[in-house]
Amino acid sequence: MTERILMAHGSGGKLSHELITRCFVGRLANQWLSRQDDAACIDVGNSRFAFTTDSYVVSPLVFPGGNIGKLAVCGTVNDLAVSGAVPQYLSLAFILEEGLPFDVLEGIVESIRSVAEEASVHIVTGDTKVVPFGKADGLFINTAGVGHILAGINVSGDNVRAGDAIIISGSIGDHGMAIMAQREGLRFEGALSSDCAPLNGLISAMLQACPDIHCMRDPTRGGVATTLNEIASQSQVGMFIEAESVPVQPAVRALSEILGIDPLYIANEGKVLVFAPAAAANDLLKTMRSHKYGRDATIIGKVTDTNAGQVVLRSKLGTSHVLAMLAGDILPRIC
Repeated sequence: MTERILMAHGSGGKLSHELITRCFVGRLANQWLSRQDDAACIDVGNSRFAFTTDSYVVSPLVFPGGNIGKLAVCGTVNDLAVSGAVPQYLSLAFILEEGLPFDVLEGIVESIRSVAEEASVHIVTGDTKVVPFGKADGLFINTAGVGHILAGINVSGDNVRAGDAIIISGSIGDHGMAIMAQREGLRFEGALSSDCAPLNGLISAMLQACPDIHCMRDPTRGGVATTLNEIASQSQVGMFIEAESVPVQPAVRALSEILGIDPLYIANEGKVLVFAPAAAANDLLKTMRSHKYGRDATIIGKVTDTNAGQVVLRSKLGTSHVLAMLAGDILPRIC
């Protein structure tokens, strides 16, 4: 029987990694692609640049806290920023479905303008295609982004070291739960809103306070748990996470419990995971908490020299278990 692509291959979890390894990494391997970071770091003369690309197929197009356009700019900016770059230039390509209302498109483009201005990036090129009704679910966006990397900065998924503190910039699962609630028409006491935000300002302040940050990653598809597993594998280290320390908003926790979903596997679009020397962690926390996108930053665990490639979670009850990479697809079309 012929094997076929499943929706779960787009989850960002185990099947996504198997797809990338099977179809792309071996055939297209080179020194930049093989690192599998969020952006490729490229030397041009005496300068270093980060280059990234992404595609956005979120449903619905508009959701509490953002829309597909804001998401596209923030996601691209953040992939550059967590690579240690100062984002500068973005491209945007639109695939529009026949029948999309002009006012929807214009509202999305206006949000792109607004968030690009906040992030101090320029949209410098783009493309537009239209496909027949029923072929694009309204609107898809592809982006690319370029930024320059400051001298002395070296962050990567293979830089993490035993003893590093693991920090998250704020509450987890906000984006995924906001999308879920919007799709299903669920209402809760307390706001459920996407955390979609450009993090380059926060990350710039972090790198000024601690240039020795080893790794940063925005935990999008697959959530914090999958991202931790990716980095543990890249650096061949172990990780120990305290569940009690992981910040989760009450509305997100309530909906997660109703649906039987662990917030550690839910997508985020405005949070950054940071791996930094333990000696610098407290000063780094102060810097993060002074920024509007890092007010709830907290240390959630540490890197260990045992159980290489694995993440261990200690529950609120004091028991410990391996926190595996996302296996299937909790919520498709999330970004």
